[in-house]
Amino acid sequence: MRDFHFPGRSPVLATNGMCATSHPLGAKTAIDILERGGNAMDAAIAGALVLGICEPQMTGIGGDCFVLWQQGDGDVQALNGSGRAPAALDAADLRATGARTVDIQSPHSVTIPGAIDAFCHLSQTVGRLGLDTLLAPAIAAAEQGVPVAPRAAFDWGTDADVLQGAGRDYYLIDGKVPRVGQLFRAPQQAEVLRRVAKSGRDGFYAGEVAEDMVQTLAALGGRHTLADFAEAACTPTTPIVGTYKDVEIVEHPPNGHGATALLMLNILAEFDIAGMDPLGTARTHIEAEAAKLAYDARNRFLADADYTTRLDHMLSLDTAKALANLIDPKRAMPDATQISENIHKDTIYITTVDRDGMSVSLIYSIFNGFGSGIASEKFGILLQNRGSGFTLEEGHPNELKGGKRPMHTIIPGMLRRNGTVVMPFGVMGGAYQPNGHARVVSNVEDFGMDPQAAIDLPRAFSDRGDMKVERGYSDNVRQELADMGHDVSIPETPIGGAQAILIREDGVLEGASDPRKDGCALGY
Repeated sequence: MRDFHFPGRSPVLATNGMCATSHPLGAKTAIDILERGGNAMDAAIAGALVLGICEPQMTGIGGDCFVLWQQGDGDVQALNGSGRAPAALDAADLRATGARTVDIQSPHSVTIPGAIDAFCHLSQTVGRLGLDTLLAPAIAAAEQGVPVAPRAAFDWGTDADVLQGAGRDYYLIDGKVPRVGQLFRAPQQAEVLRRVAKSGRDGFYAGEVAEDMVQTLAALGGRHTLADFAEAACTPTTPIVGTYKDVEIVEHPPNGHGATALLMLNILAEFDIAGMDPLGTARTHIEAEAAKLAYDARNRFLADADYTTRLDHMLSLDTAKALANLIDPKRAMPDATQISENIHKDTIYITTVDRDGMSVSLIYSIFNGFGSGIASEKFGILLQNRGSGFTLEEGHPNELKGGKRPMHTIIPGMLRRNGTVVMPFGVMGGAYQPNGHARVVSNVEDFGMDPQAAIDLPRAFSDRGDMKVERGYSDNVRQELADMGHDVSIPETPIGGAQAILIREDGVLEGASDPRKDGCALGY
């Protein structure tokens, strides 16, 4: 139990249903749907769509989603709602121009949005209330407007420079970043959602809406066609599972990088993390080194499921042990890629639980803040830049090819004990997400923290040579990390965000939501 003398959040407790997400209006929408008789999938979809209006810099209908869910004694099911590169685009074309990476604000970074197709599919096959009912709250929010929340305003200001052309018209107010409390409206998106409510996925992937996206991208040099949009389709998948102490971690398979989280946990299992200070130098250093090695493996192997190589190698305990042996407890490694070479030879989250025991873990994103910065001219659909997750390296499993899905950073998660889901959870924050999954699981299993405490705990992340250490750590730890060879900084933006719902043995639902975001957990 937390010390009530200090600021903080208590877990939210309820019995009939629960939602935890990054904005209160998204959580309220989900609870309203549950109270109307919808199930957890209905609630997650409706809440997620509202988040696209409340936090447009983070997510929206121009993005992708991944979903895990379980009902009763059934297996955890997974759906890949990520989009593909346009058929006419190829890495060779970009290499010929001298490009070494996919420009994150170019039309070539825009993959076909997959979330709407996934939401339509899930509403029809899993939900109860019907797509028109689930879209209604987001339509109302887009038309009437929502007050811009404090963290959303902060991120808006940080990321607004990437907006270009129509993006500036639709996502700035009188040319300026909206203030906290100022109403943001998106009536053109409301019209798109009305068409989806009437015509299903064809309201988005065909006709005037698809033409608007294709024409906008073509004017900037994109290779997208109406056929690319018409052929967009979500894919049912089989989750991957790892074990850490007494808990199973269920992750989405590639092209997501849930395998990175499982590898990182397998590496951490080789150390006595529970015997360390949770905010001490030793734990922070070991976690950073494990992340470097796990992310290096990700960069080598993960891609579209049809192209991913050596997933079994990545999930092998022998691989984790070999990598753990490379970690010096007293010194930061300079280059994980070179050090691990011999061993490897050859962004918005919502979780819901309903009264019938269905649990949903759904993550929905446009990748970087405001995605590509490109919005369609007529309807203002902000388009993701997931294509920048491809590599241009010839022959790499994740090489950009037409019709291929890029390696993805967004990963929903679930914890399971004795075959039963006990905690759907997710961590936002781009590349941080596998590290965030590992940290939350370790906080729960190694230190016995409840979900809210596990989420609240300060974070550190070794991100491409920059050891970001939140202000919640002591200056002494920062200095000791620097002395070990880490290039330490205090990030301007807090690291990630997280939500979780613990399904307790007594049937009580315990919701937790990250104070780094505007959101909350709500139950009834």
